[in-house]
Amino acid sequence: MSGEPYNPEADGAKVAFDKAMSYGDYLHLDALLSQQHPLSGAHDELLFIVQHQTSELWMTLILHELGAARTALIEGRIPAMFKMLARVSRIFEQLNNQWDVLRTMTPADYTRFRESLGPSSGFQSHQYRLIEFVLGNRNPNMMKPHAHIPAIHAALTEELARPSFYDEVIRLLFRTLEGTEANLPAPQLDRPHQADPEIQARWKIVYRDIDTHWTLYELAEKLIDLEDYFRRWRFNHVTTVERVIGFKRGTGGTSGVAYLRRMLDVELFPELWHLRGEL
Repeated sequence: MSGEPYNPEADGAKVAFDKAMSYGDYLHLDALLSQQHPLSGAHDELLFIVQHQTSELWMTLILHELGAARTALIEGRIPAMFKMLARVSRIFEQLNNQWDVLRTMTPADYTRFRESLGPSSGFQSHQYRLIEFVLGNRNPNMMKPHAHIPAIHAALTEELARPSFYDEVIRLLFRTLEGTEANLPAPQLDRPHQADPEIQARWKIVYRDIDTHWTLYELAEKLIDLEDYFRRWRFNHVTTVERVIGFKRGTGGTSGVAYLRRMLDVELFPELWHLRGEL
């Protein structure tokens, strides 16, 4: 082996970027990496900021994929939709793994900078709220924290005015099984989706003859997969909060762990879960 240090330029790697786009230019790293501004001198505040900023970046991608998946579903591009749903599940898996890093922060660590957060809270994440709205967990009361930002409030309002992703799945279910949408339940636009016996009866037809209805069956299982990871994310959130602050109120004024535990009972696709006991 030569004693000379490796020179990537000799292998053809470009090393001059005064007139070309670099890695940092493409990703706008100068802007991205200048957005971490701890307000205290606490060592762990940077961890807290990075954890939540990266979560928001992943949620941006989730919304991108879910929006495209809904369009693909409406247009009948089912294989493309399947790929997007699988990607969303993997993103939630990534978000779940992030809690392991945040849990290295102890109660003593968090106490050193918690007051710096003021009333800010993950409860106020508009992207998280949009994800819930797109999937069908719709509660207009959750829009109130965003009333002071017209563009965000308008985006949430716009989402509530259209059928959710799950509403579009139900439309496909009825159209495929019955050849018509005449018996299709009305979309649940402005409230959390509640289990409907008629919808569950149709899903039962699919699960009792999966060979005939394989596409619908595969779609149902991809939704279960997605919600499985989503539930784990919520559970990890509860566990992390309890581990770090116990049963104190959240910085945003919620009941903290009690509120998060209540959210564990929310079902995005209830018919798909409930029918399992009937098969």
